[in-house]
Amino acid sequence: MSFNKFRPFAIGCTLAVVMSAAPLVLGQVTQTSTTATTRERSTTIRSVPSGSKMKFRGVVIERNGDMFTIRDRSRADYQVLITDNTSIKTHGGFFRSGKKYPVTDILRGLIVEVEGRGDNQGTLVAEKIRFNESDMRAAITSDTRVSPVEANQERMAGQMDELYAVAAEARAEVKAVNERVSALDDYDVQESVAVTFRTNSSVLSPEAKRQLDELAAKTTGARAFMIEVAGHTDATGSEAKNFRLSRARADAVVQYLAVQHKIPLRRFVTPMGYGKTESVADNTTPEGRQQNRRVEVKMIINRGLNQPATPATSSTTRP
Repeated sequence: MSFNKFRPFAIGCTLAVVMSAAPLVLGQVTQTSTTATTRERSTTIRSVPSGSKMKFRGVVIERNGDMFTIRDRSRADYQVLITDNTSIKTHGGFFRSGKKYPVTDILRGLIVEVEGRGDNQGTLVAEKIRFNESDMRAAITSDTRVSPVEANQERMAGQMDELYAVAAEARAEVKAVNERVSALDDYDVQESVAVTFRTNSSVLSPEAKRQLDELAAKTTGARAFMIEVAGHTDATGSEAKNFRLSRARADAVVQYLAVQHKIPLRRFVTPMGYGKTESVADNTTPEGRQQNRRVEVKMIINRGLNQPATPATSSTTRP
């Protein structure tokens, strides 16, 4: 009787926790699950020797069809099988044989006394099941109150799984965004070309225009691209003159691409003239000087902006 006496109080506490704030409820469910797992580990189903006759008293802790699990005072669990020959009654008085009950009335929380024999699977095949009428009423009351709470806990557990999935998805999206932001300063060279000029000239030759036309064609449909333009000269002439000339050559390239191919100016990195400071060939030979009189044009792609956006995955909405 003491077991059932405190059950309503425990149920009231559980209901109070469930109706509290959502984070507290989720934490309580997790704690309850952890406690239940710990208890399951601390108890094991004991096997009943085949043909051995046993009789013990305990509490029904689980019911599954014609099988139920009973836990005795030593916290040992046994599986009991109900058959068509099982006699299920209340304890009778001095002159009474007791009231018969159907198999379906064996509820969780009911204190029972079971007598039977073990089978080949270690299960106790019940011959007699006896209990007090008052314990039956208490078990019915407890089951009526506890079942909705357990159903609500299962629903909240499902919502928790869904929340965890959403949180994991959000973390993945945040990680992807962070990677894209970190890559905003990183560029990959998509295309590059070097157009050359005559001595002391910043006029584009037909060959230089053809090269720029080919590069401009590759910008069509491209996204997150920029164009880097750097002008250079050979070593002849003064330093000041070479800086002005290299900048004029860079400006000529930008003007051609912007006017002839309608590439917006926002796509150009500020053109720079480096004079004779970055030679790529020997300035003592005509061929080397020809290679140094150049403008290097690079089509670069922003690595962060060019990354595909993380697709939003749809989550199942609970009714």
